Amino acid sequence: MLGVFLLVLSLIGVGGGYLYYRSVSNDVDRTDPFAGIRGDRPAKAVEGALNILMLGSDSRDPDNKSKAGEWRTDTMLIAHIPANHEKVYFISIPRDLYVYIPESPTDKSLGDTKAKINAAFAWGGLPLTVQAVEGFTGLRMDHVVLIDFGGFKQVVDALGGVNMYIEQDVKSIHPPYRQFKKGNADLGGAEALDYVRQRYQFPEGDFARMRHQQQFMKAVMDKAVSTGTISNPAKLNSFLRATAQAVTVDNDLSILDMALTFRGIRSDDLVFSVAPNVGSKRVNGEDVIMPDTEKGKALYAAIKNDKAADWFAANASPSPSGTTK
Repeated sequence: MLGVFLLVLSLIGVGGGYLYYRSVSNDVDRTDPFAGIRGDRPAKAVEGALNILMLGSDSRDPDNKSKAGEWRTDTMLIAHIPANHEKVYFISIPRDLYVYIPESPTDKSLGDTKAKINAAFAWGGLPLTVQAVEGFTGLRMDHVVLIDFGGFKQVVDALGGVNMYIEQDVKSIHPPYRQFKKGNADLGGAEALDYVRQRYQFPEGDFARMRHQQQFMKAVMDKAVSTGTISNPAKLNSFLRATAQAVTVDNDLSILDMALTFRGIRSDDLVFSVAPNVGSKRVNGEDVIMPDTEKGKALYAAIKNDKAADWFAANASPSPSGTTK
């Protein structure tokens, strides 16, 4: 679902969207996710290529039972944009991926151990999350985008909803316990948010949820283009403002520069994958996802050297089904 921000950038970059730059930029909250990082960071290998760490978190998430300050990010992706800016490669990181988490910059009793990747956000916020991701991938994160799930409903409603393919009958575990029927469905903001959060009812668990989030990204982009959001100033303004109010970005991210980068991107240019892994394992009484070290090393090296297209061509995986089946 974090692809919504990518869509906003692409819309700003086309058809008169520049008129919205200042107002949109002013509505976006800023933070410094790199300030608390200790030690050396990976070097940037190819100028013009970008790696953006995209996170989703919200204290109002119905799955979130932790206290403020102990929140975990259940959605984590790396968006890689090659130097030619022709594609965007998304690597979804399973929330339970078992990796080394460095020592927390705010609490020395936390970290410096292997744990589920989403513990980094709980233990040290954005800086520790960036450090953990950079540590196990060897990739330097150029920017960070945090999206608030609480603003998600307004973003989708500003588009008039989205159409998604529901892959099986499923009853939501969250009130009001919606029943989603297999097949194509038009979903409003609350319904879409509910559906892409479901995981327990699917045999693949969190992997199914990641797939649905990827489908959602494509559905949002297709809906915006097909319904004239780009060419309708009122619709565009409503959508941009809703999204701007739902995201926080790092201090150095230029909305205008990103808009120029993404102005030609459409849903067919989005390529999805999941961080290489060998599946579940029981560790210290917890079910975790174990990284595939060798395959991951090859993927992250390809990204670092701006050869992502070659890796994905050789390791193609089924694309999200998007809006139809």
